[in-house]
Amino acid sequence: MAATPPPPSLSLPSNKPFSLKRSDFLFHPSKNNNNKSLFSFNSNLRCEIKGFEGHRRWTFDRISDMNKDSTALSNSISNPSSSFVSVPAVTSASQFPTKNAKKVVLFFCAETKALAEKIAADSDAIELRTISWGKFPDGFPNIFIPNAQGIRGMHVAFLASFSSPAVIFEQIPVIYALPKLFIASFTLVLPFFPTGTSERMEDEGDIATAFTLARLLSNIPISRGGPTSLVTFDIHALQERFYFGDNILPCFESGIPLLKRRLQDLPDSDNIAIAFPDDGAWKRFHKQLQHFPTIVCAKVREGDQRIVRIKEGDPRGRHVVIVDDLVQSGGTLIECQKVLAAHGALKISAYVTHGIFPNNTWARFEHDNGGHPETAFTYFWITDSCPLTAKELMNRPPFEILSLASSISASLQI
Repeated sequence: MAATPPPPSLSLPSNKPFSLKRSDFLFHPSKNNNNKSLFSFNSNLRCEIKGFEGHRRWTFDRISDMNKDSTALSNSISNPSSSFVSVPAVTSASQFPTKNAKKVVLFFCAETKALAEKIAADSDAIELRTISWGKFPDGFPNIFIPNAQGIRGMHVAFLASFSSPAVIFEQIPVIYALPKLFIASFTLVLPFFPTGTSERMEDEGDIATAFTLARLLSNIPISRGGPTSLVTFDIHALQERFYFGDNILPCFESGIPLLKRRLQDLPDSDNIAIAFPDDGAWKRFHKQLQHFPTIVCAKVREGDQRIVRIKEGDPRGRHVVIVDDLVQSGGTLIECQKVLAAHGALKISAYVTHGIFPNNTWARFEHDNGGHPETAFTYFWITDSCPLTAKELMNRPPFEILSLASSISASLQI
């Protein structure tokens, strides 16, 4: 925990409101005799809620610094309507850490080390612990959890990455072992649920590996706190959420809020339109992006070819952002890019939560410095749900990495 900062020096103007900036002050709710909610900061600053403005800003009156002469301060705010403090709502686990935050011990595999360090940096309530990952001479995993008795009675999480069958096999023993160490609860964070992205159950004999992996995770031993919680982002096939059994509690998160915040920072944020490459992407994401003009594309068959057409919407003069859950070869995105540019899109960017890019297929996406939307992308946003891809594409335009760290940190406090 960071050292407690000294009490702030407050000067309350009588003619205009002011805002408390983000700080490390701790505040805790209490009630007075009139049943009004009070917040007490660790610097002995006490604020009484006067009212709420929507869900983003809180207004306070009767502010007093208990370390200073209350008489002098009360004179400056004798008229409650003339001065108030406006505090932005908390948006991350680290913005206002509280004494009641759930302490979580977070383990990680080799691939997720960088993401785990970002998660821990986002919240003082998360403590990183390491695992010794080795191999026996025959190639099978040799794994050791240091000080295993030290996590008894604690909330424990494991940050996994199932990038290949080999790493899945070495992580499953750890995932099965941790809940049995007398811990208070266990959470498995699997940002990308990998199987089922290319499966088509069309013929007798097709094997649904996504169902098999879901059953494997559904049989994780129950900890003292109950079933395992599973945190995953933008699962590819929505029906896969029903593959899990009753012994695991899936928590399905999305990376779209990260995209929305990034779009707000763009200089042309008022000229953004969202394009979906097919009806599936529209069904999945349109409610989260309903405030933007929408373009829906569709694949139509002409002879032996499948061609992308615009089904609805107008990209003319817009900075169009193509949104999907994942990308593999990128063929669909490029076909959408071509048809959007042909219909007058000014700029074209893309967002996917999971950048898989097998065999370095990311190399086909070029950076548009201006004026070439038909052949290059202004931005291509991905998250760090696939750590190996994120590491490869760091500082390589048009790619930008939007980290899931703050979203995972918040999920671990549920």
